[in-house]
Amino acid sequence: MATITITSPLLGEVGEEEILEKKKKAIGGSSRSERPKGTWRGEFVKSIVYAGLDAIVTCFSLISSISAGKLSSGAIDICIVVDVLVLGIANLVADGISMGFGDYMSTSTEREVAAKERLIMEWDVTNYCGPQKLELLQYYQARGMDVHDATMVVNTFAKYKDILVDIKMVAQKGMLPLDKANNKPWKNGLVTFVAFIVFGSAPLLSFLVLLPFTQNDSHKFVGACVLFALALAILGVAKAKIAGENYALSVAVTLLNGAIAATAAYVIGWTLGNVAGLED
Repeated sequence: MATITITSPLLGEVGEEEILEKKKKAIGGSSRSERPKGTWRGEFVKSIVYAGLDAIVTCFSLISSISAGKLSSGAIDICIVVDVLVLGIANLVADGISMGFGDYMSTSTEREVAAKERLIMEWDVTNYCGPQKLELLQYYQARGMDVHDATMVVNTFAKYKDILVDIKMVAQKGMLPLDKANNKPWKNGLVTFVAFIVFGSAPLLSFLVLLPFTQNDSHKFVGACVLFALALAILGVAKAKIAGENYALSVAVTLLNGAIAATAAYVIGWTLGNVAGLED
């Protein structure tokens, strides 16, 4: 691999390896704090985490409400298993399709809006460059930049139309430049659907795996609770890895979120099964 040489009035002529070496020495120095851990920049991170969490909580909440209502009414075992599997799988697939299509629609709409706003900004920069430069100058001054420095920065950006448009989009619209690598929203929808099915299947597995070994629905429900907690813990660890967060805190928050939702579903199912007299 060839070494890249960077020439700059500020840096002089230095090689890429020399820059990296200086960074390592600076980070290792006793006068500097440790460099924060970087994050994993995956283009489908949001889809996986959001769909996974929603799938686990939604599916287990359904299992909790069904189990609470049936167990409180003394229903026979096979009835609970059939209800959990039929309703659980149907709900899982339907919600997965809905979530995937929703992610596709939101991603495509977001890109369309950003593209339209960029066209408008390009027109403004082309036809009213002076006012646009003034707005950007005021933007930098409002953030504490000296007027001379701000003027130099704006005039430099003005030499490059695409860069000026990108900067204006961030400063004025709060929109980052479009990611040209991720220009197919259907990929986000597909990833969301797959993540929803995979993570949402975890709580249902106990009713399938334990079916040949026990007819006790309480045991199956406990197994679902264990798989539910395990899936949430895995998702919490993945979230911490992706975002560079504390592992224990991320897992604890994820488990707490799931526990609150599952408890609410179980209480409602138990209430309807006992107090409202719906067990018949």
